[in-house]
Amino acid sequence: MPRPRLQRIVSGRPVATVYKPAGVPVSALQWVNLTLDEFEAIRLVDNEGLDQEAAAAQMGVSRPTVTRILASARGKIARFLTYGQALIIQGGPVMPAVFRGGPGRGGGLGRGRGGRGRGGRGRGRLRP
Repeated sequence: MPRPRLQRIVSGRPVATVYKPAGVPVSALQWVNLTLDEFEAIRLVDNEGLDQEAAAAQMGVSRPTVTRILASARGKIARFLTYGQALIIQGGPVMPAVFRGGPGRGGGLGRGRGGRGRGGRGRGRLRP
């Protein structure tokens, strides 16, 4: 039995969640499901210009995981564009980013309990 996926931190949400070719009835389309973690990886690396290491830190996963997520997302987007399929963005092992801070507090994205800390490797012991 495979290990359960850790939840990925997602701070961006798509403006629209469904894309389809114009003039094609919905009933005649095949659907491609892009998960929210795949959307987030594409947004951070391809749109925001972050390198994979920075995107991994922001999502709370390892760099190789971001590489796998990107490969999956790019393959789905290529199928969607090449074959004229419909795209829906939903689901996936995600949790929203928690904003910690405010005026004078440094701000930034919180990691919540059990996330990767600075230089940590996975879900080690929690530090206060």
